[in-house]
Amino acid sequence: MDMRDTIVYAIGDVHGCHDELRALEQKIEVDAQQFRGRKIIIMLGDYIDRGPHSRRVVDHLMAPPPRGFQRVCLVGNHEVALLLYLDGHLSRETWLGYGGRETLFSYGVDPDRLISLYGSSAEADARIREAIPASHVDFLRTLPAMVCSDQFVFVHAGIRPGVALEAQDEGDLLNIREEFFEAAHQLDRWVVHGHTIVDVPTLDGRRLDIDTGAFQTGRLTALRIVGKYGRLLSSRD
Repeated sequence: MDMRDTIVYAIGDVHGCHDELRALEQKIEVDAQQFRGRKIIIMLGDYIDRGPHSRRVVDHLMAPPPRGFQRVCLVGNHEVALLLYLDGHLSRETWLGYGGRETLFSYGVDPDRLISLYGSSAEADARIREAIPASHVDFLRTLPAMVCSDQFVFVHAGIRPGVALEAQDEGDLLNIREEFFEAAHQLDRWVVHGHTIVDVPTLDGRRLDIDTGAFQTGRLTALRIVGKYGRLLSSRD
C-alpha cells in the first residue's frame, strides 16, 4: 500500500461493539477535516463475538465507509473461527465458548434453546447456519490478513520475526503473541495490531497494540498516522 499523501486511521478489535464503532468513526470524521489527501480506515479484525451487536457491526462494515474515506477490513481469528465452524472444521461447543454465543444472539438465535429442541444434532447446526446471511459469510471470506507499506504493517495479531512478509503464515498473523512481542525491538517496520488487550496502547519497540478491550471497557481505539507521526483517538474520552 502506498501511504504517500495518505492519512490512515487504524481501528482495534470491535467485538460486536457497534455503538462504540459509530462513535469512534464520528470522531475520526471530525479529526480528518484538518487534513488533505487520501483517507483510509484500516480495521484490524475481530468484528464479531463477545460484544452484543456482531450482526450490526458486520452490516456496518459491508456498507460504504464514511464519506471521503476508503476502508480496508482485515480478518481476525474470531472471523476465521466462525468460518471454521460453518464449514464443519470446528465444533459448535468450541465456537460458542470462543464468543460465538453472543454472535448468535445478535442474529436472533438462542443456542441453548436450539440445542434443547434438537439436541446436539446436525439439525441444530443447520439452523444456526441458516441464521447467518450468506452475504455476511461471503464478506468474511474475502477479508485479507495483512496490509503493508514501506514503513508499516497492519495486521490482527502480529508477525513472526525473521520471516519475510510474503512468507508469513496466516495462523501467525491472526494468533501470534510471545514470539512477536519478544522481537519488538528487532522489527524493520512499524507493526500496528490488536488481538491482545491492553489498558493503554504504548509503543513497544516498533509495535503498537491498539486493542483496548471495547467489549469490556467501552473504549474502542484508533491510531491516526500522518507521515511518521501517530495520535490515538478513543470512542470514549
